[in-house]
Amino acid sequence: MEYEWLGMIRLTQSGSRLRCLILFKLLLCGFCLFSAFAAEAPKRLLVLGDSLAAGYGVEKGQAFPALLQAMIDRRRLSYEVVNAGVSGDTSAGGLRRIDWLLKGGVDVLLLELGGNDGLRGIPPATTRTNLQRIIDRTRIKNPGVKIVIAGMMMPPSMGKDYAAEFGGLFPALAKQNDAVLIPFLLEGVGGNPELNLPDLIHPTPEGHKHVAANVWRVLEPVLAPPPP
Repeated sequence: MEYEWLGMIRLTQSGSRLRCLILFKLLLCGFCLFSAFAAEAPKRLLVLGDSLAAGYGVEKGQAFPALLQAMIDRRRLSYEVVNAGVSGDTSAGGLRRIDWLLKGGVDVLLLELGGNDGLRGIPPATTRTNLQRIIDRTRIKNPGVKIVIAGMMMPPSMGKDYAAEFGGLFPALAKQNDAVLIPFLLEGVGGNPELNLPDLIHPTPEGHKHVAANVWRVLEPVLAPPPP
């Protein structure tokens, strides 16, 4: 009888060791899978913009943020483009939205706001203050974030002095924040009836291709800097 109990004890101990070994291997596999997933998680490129980013009048997949994602994928860069474009948005609207958007994290901020401010005649100093606050809050969230600022211009009909002051706020903002500047987002597109919808403000699908190219010339070195 004593030998039977000793045999049962040994069997129980052996089973316990086996269960522990299996559990350890499962935990190890889970940790490896988690580590691999974390390592492969793409960085976030947040496009904070207005109707241009939102793709007013075209399919969302035809708007320049979606085209940027396609360019990124072709280069096999590990970035996810988050399109936070809202038609009609202003710099003040972007400032109201930024805290919520930053909850998902951000590695690169493409700041495409200010055009509607200009069309509404908002003082450029106000626009610059709002954009600066957006940058400040973004850097509080991620001090290492890269900032890309999309420059805009106003037509002469807004007044020569106003247009000059408005156009100058974007280079000044980029210099102050050591940010990368897209000199004019709509270069080659603005005012061209062949690349804009009938309102002559919003690009057609072909116009968005030109806008994406304008952005990519500046953005590509930010996402894929040359090796040292």
